[in-house]
Parts: sequence; C-alpha cells; structure tokens
Amino acid sequence: MKNLPHTRREFIQMSATGISLLSFGQFAPQFLVQSAMASTPKAEKDRSILVLVQLAGGNDGLNTFIPYEDSNYYKLRPNIGIKKKDALVINDTHALHSSMSKMTELYKGGKMNIVQNVGYPNPNRSHFRSTEIWETGVDSDRTAPTGWVGRFLDNACSGMPTDTTDPVAVHMTNNTPQSFGGKNPHSTFGFAGRINRRDNEDTRKILENTYGNNTGEDDNSSFLKQTLMNTLVAERKVQQKIDAYKPSYKYPASNLASSLKNVAALIQAGFPTRVYFVSIGGFDTHSNQLNNHSNLLNQLSEALYAFQTDLEGHKLDKQVTTMTFSEFGRRPNENDSAGTDHGTAAPLFVIGSNIKGGVTGTSPSLKLQKNQDVEFTTDFRQVYSTMLDKWMNCPSEKILWKKYKNLDIIT
Repeated sequence: MKNLPHTRREFIQMSATGISLLSFGQFAPQFLVQSAMASTPKAEKDRSILVLVQLAGGNDGLNTFIPYEDSNYYKLRPNIGIKKKDALVINDTHALHSSMSKMTELYKGGKMNIVQNVGYPNPNRSHFRSTEIWETGVDSDRTAPTGWVGRFLDNACSGMPTDTTDPVAVHMTNNTPQSFGGKNPHSTFGFAGRINRRDNEDTRKILENTYGNNTGEDDNSSFLKQTLMNTLVAERKVQQKIDAYKPSYKYPASNLASSLKNVAALIQAGFPTRVYFVSIGGFDTHSNQLNNHSNLLNQLSEALYAFQTDLEGHKLDKQVTTMTFSEFGRRPNENDSAGTDHGTAAPLFVIGSNIKGGVTGTSPSLKLQKNQDVEFTTDFRQVYSTMLDKWMNCPSEKILWKKYKNLDIIT
C-alpha cells in the first residue's frame, strides 16, 4: 500500500504535482480516475472540444507534406525522396503522402488546414526535452511545472464544467500527459484500453478491506474511502458508455482508431470534457523509413477520417476540433540507413468542420548542407494561442505567458 496516500493533504499534493488524482501509479494502473462521474450532465451544445493527437517520436514532415517542386528536396533525399507521381498532389508545389488519401479527402472538403514548418527558437533534439517544451508551452531555455492544458484548466475559462467532479480532461494513454499538469487539482480521466474486469474486482476488494472496515473513521480515511471507491463507479460508467457506443462510421483496426472511437463515445455520451489526448508512436524513423512511415501515416489518415466522419454522423462535428503535434521533425537529408535523424520543424494538421481549409504558413527553405536543419517559420504557440483564443474562448496570454500572433484557421 505504499503507493496510496495516507492523508487528505497527501492526496491533494499528488494531484497538484500534475499526477492524475487517482492514478496511483503501480497500485491501480487501470483506474486513472480522479473522481466519480455518476451524475454527468449533458454538455452544452456550443461547448468547444479540443482533441490532441500526438505523433510520438518525431514525424518526418518533408515526406508527409512533400515539396515536390523543390529540387533541393531530392538532392537531400536521393533515395527516400517521394516523387510527384507517387504522391497526392494538392497544389502547385506540394503533395501529401500517398498513404494519406483519407486526409486528402478532408483537405479537399475544406475540413483540414496544414500548418507548415512549425517549431520554436533554439530547438532541442532530445525526445524527452522537446516533448516537454511542446507540452508545457514554454521557451526552450525554460522549464515549467505545469502544462499548457493544465494552465487552461487552472484558469477556469469559459465553458468549464460547474460540477468539479466532472472530467475536464481525458487521455487515452497509459500515462498522464505532461500537458495536463496544473497548479491546482483537476478531475481528469485516463483510459488506456478496455478495463480488466478481474483487476476491477481485485482492486475493489483491496479498497474495501483498506478503507471499509474502519468503524471509527476520521476525516482523512472517510475522504479517501469515498474518493477511492468512486474510482470504481467512474471506470464502470466509462466502460459502459464505450461498450454501448454505436459509431456512425466503421473505424479501422488500429490502436489510434480505437482511441478516437472511445473519444467519440464519451463526447456522444455528453461528458462535459473540454480536452482529449490520444497518441500514436513509432515516428522515430532512423532506418528503413519508407515502409514504416507509410504505414504510420496510413493509420493516422484512416483514423482521423473515421473520427471526423463519425462526429458528423452524430452531428457533433461543430463542437470538435482535432490537432496533431509531434516533438520535432526530421533532418532534411537522409542518413546512411535509409532513414532520417532528429530535426526541428515540421507541419501539423488541424481538422474540423469549423476549420478554414487550406495551407497556412511558409515552406521551409531547403538550400541546406548535410545535417543542417530547417528554420521554423511558425511558432507552435501560435497554434496553441489560436486554439485558446478562437476555439476554447480563453485568453491565451494568461496560459502561454506571452502574446502570440494567431493564425487564420478558424471560421
């Protein structure tokens, strides 16, 4: 029981450090719940929802959004550069990877914006550190104890649930994203997959034995007992909503698609959650990149298309905007292993029925020597500030600690 808090104070301190209030690490990894949702109200029709899709490992932007008219691209990538005839052309200079046919449909339907060459000053090529920079939203020479989503929750911006037991943020990952960490405790929920029924019962018995046999409960034990037992109520309700969900479009068989289907289920069930977080890994393509990257982009494309189409079928699409991000792009030149090494900037995608379709920002200059990196032209916090100001109805300067120029991507 060493992982359990023993007092109310310890319990609150756990959440204030950015840990989901009832994750308890090794003790109950299947129950990443802060509080019960037994009486979740219907979300307001106009409540805006942001879905974050992490491309973990560092997505290769140049082979995702291909500058087929730039001869420098092929000089830097004589073996893995993708020809125009093998890609999905969307304008006079660029094409999307051939595995991204479904996302190309979203683009042509005016439901996707491609934000080019997104990065930050003085880039860091460490997976851990660069992910930390993206998730905390600070300059590369600073650190922050809170994430940008956590600070959004701290500021209790417009549209936040009035009942503090409702989940304000949900992640479909094993670990709580650093972006969720706030100064104050918040009701968050983590769901990495189908709940293990045996673990459910075993954990219930442990909790009952630990906190249910005290006849003279003090304030601390009563508080912990109630909250811990609410964990079981919460995860059961979430599982019931997911089990009962009937999507309006058939999702492909991938982990990312399954996660997005679960997100759609909770949105359709009326959970007043403002932010959802899902992740797909494998983008660290140091070797044999062509096939691996193609498979990853296909999974991404098919899953995002299914999610958007499903939302439209349930008439929920006006409430939801989806945004991808990755900790960095790849080097412009290929390496000796038919892959690419850690780089800097890359494009990201913003998808939704309230998005201005098109391409935003400027392409990176590829007049580079071997192992030179591209220089970013759009700061990732410009995308965040746009989402906060224009979509989430929250003053971005309070969250990002600086004013950034918004992008013209929201209708």
